Amino acid sequence: MSISENIRFAVRDAGEVSGILLRPQSAESLLVLAHGAGAGMTHPFMESVASELSAARVATLRFQFPYMEQQRKIPDRPPVLTATILSAVRAASEAVPDLPLFAGGKSLGGRMTSLAAAQNTLDGVRGLVFFGFPLHPPNKTGNETRGALV
Repeated sequence: MSISENIRFAVRDAGEVSGILLRPQSAESLLVLAHGAGAGMTHPFMESVASELSAARVATLRFQFPYMEQQRKIPDRPPVLTATILSAVRAASEAVPDLPLFAGGKSLGGRMTSLAAAQNTLDGVRGLVFFGFPLHPPNKTGNETRGALV
């Protein structure tokens, strides 16, 4: 059996966002799980991943990026996205301090989590987990973004 809890946390210069903490009673780790560009934390894919991970004794904290929270279609700029991930990691470590912490996401969420990790802002995170990880932004080839942090 898992316990689900709705939470809110602040994001630097972007207000507050919602999150869903799903913790199985026998949890052995916690994954901070960011959504993709076109669908938020309650998208069926995100719910399915959280449910399957729960069955495997992995707790999850799914959360909204500010643009999704505010029902805007265009994703926030990378500094806001990475600040949101950093805030989610902090919220997760405060909510469940007894579990090893991992971070990742689906598509855009995974890419921005990797960027936050590359910027050395994910203190306490033991590893990264990606679902549908894009190696470059939409409509850009790897050659167009080579050498640039996007």
